[in-house]
Amino acid sequence: MNWLNGLVDLPWWGYIVVTLVLTHITIASVTIYLHRHQAHRAIDLGPAPSHFFRFWLWLTTGMVTKQWAAIHRKHHAKCETAEDPHSPQVLGIKKVMWEGAELYRAESKNAETMEKFGHGTPDDWLERNLYSKRSAWGPTLMMLLNLALFGVNGIWIWAVQMVWIPFWAAGVINGLGHFWGYRNFECEDASTNLVPWGILIGGEELHNNHHTFGTSAKFSYKWFEFDIGWTYIRVLETLRMAKVRRVAPKMMTAAPRPELDEQALAVIVANRYAVAAHYAKSLKLTVAEELDKLRASARLPQFNFNPARQMKLWLKQDAKDTPVDEKPHLDQLLAQSKTLEQVYQMRQELTRLWERSSLSRADLVQHLQDWCARAEASGIAALREFSLRLRSVALVQ
Repeated sequence: MNWLNGLVDLPWWGYIVVTLVLTHITIASVTIYLHRHQAHRAIDLGPAPSHFFRFWLWLTTGMVTKQWAAIHRKHHAKCETAEDPHSPQVLGIKKVMWEGAELYRAESKNAETMEKFGHGTPDDWLERNLYSKRSAWGPTLMMLLNLALFGVNGIWIWAVQMVWIPFWAAGVINGLGHFWGYRNFECEDASTNLVPWGILIGGEELHNNHHTFGTSAKFSYKWFEFDIGWTYIRVLETLRMAKVRRVAPKMMTAAPRPELDEQALAVIVANRYAVAAHYAKSLKLTVAEELDKLRASARLPQFNFNPARQMKLWLKQDAKDTPVDEKPHLDQLLAQSKTLEQVYQMRQELTRLWERSSLSRADLVQHLQDWCARAEASGIAALREFSLRLRSVALVQ
């Protein structure tokens, strides 16, 4: 009965290792090829890795490149609206978490989505005659290979392979990645980072970072975050099999300048979410001290939330992104403290630098110059220090 074990006879833990390796290659293929290369053009892949990833995805998922790229691009374009193919904010977390694959299949049949968002994807002979036309053949061939190699154990290995992407990508990332987790940036959707490190999901768990800098090839941003997909990309780049086109901009600093210019404005606008996050962090102690004063004088309103934590969130956001039901609480808190009101209003004035308006770049530079002057004369030490940091921005890297 040795044939039941297939051509490769392994101990029980060996089959688990094989399964993890096979599914990890699939995750790497999704994040490197489908996501960063095809959907966002953040990297260019050489023909060898590109064809390998495309073949592997056909073999292990049956996914069609054009469909995946089109649906994901539409998700970014219509995020958290009724047209978003898989928003838990619209459809509910239960629906997206457990029926994500069904939502994907339904949207893949939308000809308008394919036409509008599926441009630039492979259209060669292999794609037309095998990968797209015979997408079911890949998983079938994978099942036969698993049976031949691992015997009856190949059945459950294949089953895990088949549910891996629908669960982790369609369910966890598209679902929990817009519902639960921490946010480095208050971008205009509900995206979150699930954990600061990840191997099972290839870096895709850093979803808030990705939605903030959609065309960046690197998903990690803070020092404690780990994007293994980026590690693989760097290896491919070293081997001259890939080329990174874009990464998230970073602010560099030099000596503070007395007069700001259009270069400084451009750096601030490009890094607006990072600027907002740094503003909230810089004013955190000031806010906490002011809240303590209100609490000591019995003037702090009674809320069913942590006012310090909520104030930090409000300082990250542009006013238009603050939920309507939160604005009365914000107004009530600001009415009790001139310092909190000044800190909040100064933050909102920064919004003028990156919102769409009829102001010329020269006008915006002057607005930035005036903002810094008022911040430094405010008497709030943290505000002055933040202003000096804005005066020191140099270039985008």
